[in-house]
Amino acid sequence: MNQIIDLTETDAPLFDPKSWNLTSFQAELCEKARRLGKENFAPRAETWDREASFPVDNYEDLKKEGMLGICIPDSEGGMGADFKSYMLAASEIGRYCGTTALTFNMHVCSCLWTGNLADSLGLDEPTLEQLHQGRSLHYQRILDEGAVYSQPFSEGNAAAAGKMPFGTLATKTEKGWIINGKKVFASLSGNADYYGILATEDKPRLSRRDTLYIAVPATHQGVEVIGDWDPLGMRGTVSRTLLLNNVEVPDEAQLMPRGLYHEAAMRWPHMFMTLTPTYLGIMQGAFDFTVLYLRGEIPGMPIVRRMHPVKQHSLAQMRIMLEQSKSIWFQAISEARPDPSKEERLRAYAAQYTVMENANTICQLAIRTCGGHSMLKSLPLERMYRDSRCGSLMLPWTAEICLERLGKESLYQHGEKDEPPN
Repeated sequence: MNQIIDLTETDAPLFDPKSWNLTSFQAELCEKARRLGKENFAPRAETWDREASFPVDNYEDLKKEGMLGICIPDSEGGMGADFKSYMLAASEIGRYCGTTALTFNMHVCSCLWTGNLADSLGLDEPTLEQLHQGRSLHYQRILDEGAVYSQPFSEGNAAAAGKMPFGTLATKTEKGWIINGKKVFASLSGNADYYGILATEDKPRLSRRDTLYIAVPATHQGVEVIGDWDPLGMRGTVSRTLLLNNVEVPDEAQLMPRGLYHEAAMRWPHMFMTLTPTYLGIMQGAFDFTVLYLRGEIPGMPIVRRMHPVKQHSLAQMRIMLEQSKSIWFQAISEARPDPSKEERLRAYAAQYTVMENANTICQLAIRTCGGHSMLKSLPLERMYRDSRCGSLMLPWTAEICLERLGKESLYQHGEKDEPPN
């Protein structure tokens, strides 16, 4: 499989800079991500999948290239990528290694949410000053020490979907916080240096408005990773269960001032689309492989099949689905901003659903089109197929939640309710 990537010297950008009107910064960032993915990540992807082990070597590469600070503002010493620029670059990583792209998202969110996203909310000066003072500590850990942050979100209840307060509780102390709770599917568990914990401030009446975003060092007393990890796909994310038992952290551990996470979640809904670049990249990777396979350019698979109409027809179906997905996704990430219109918000749900579902459909078509040999684990397509099936399950915007919101919000205006039947 290592040879496959070496032979694809003509890999085109997922989004051609001229056709999609990318800035020079975005084009350069995508080129760097594509080079890393093609030369370093793709040859190793099979290992992380087979072993269900974390892609540690890939993170060393990201660190060397300065990519751990991709969304740290340039005023703080980072690369200064905004939401759209990051999303474009991440899709190129997903094209070559879904595991790396997905776990990288968990790290980047700690910088994106506290950086470009929070700065755009029009905060008052005291809150903005508190935000900047607090985040600088975390940014320097990333830039100077190569610290990796994770984003444990799910708890096995409706909290991650925004329907109830997080069950993980943070109790205020004189010097900081004491945290108790459990996070399931905690990606990077056992491999991150800090866990970005979303917890509810422990008060008499729990509220989503009192959500706290706190960085917990992985080595702190009371932090424990438990359970096995042997899933269908995205095996290298190592998303085991994280337990927090009376974990004490100081006030400066907060990644955001109190209440700011809830405001961001309400006003910047596109922030929850950061899982999608991984799956858009997988789509492109499956299409790329199918083209090479039908042209007889996969090592050890020299038979040319491109002249058969049935193969051409299937590839055309894949191309149409890929172009549709790219177009709605690009439009949605281009519209990302605070307080989007209803149309823009619904388009974000539609883009999320389209990418997550079409990723697996394209991989299915690729396997059917390429035939029996594509099921072999020596080739990347069967891994892409398994990885692609996982996207629709991921909170906070699962495929089912997207459908629910699209239908309801298309039929109801904000606050509108049905009159009870007589």
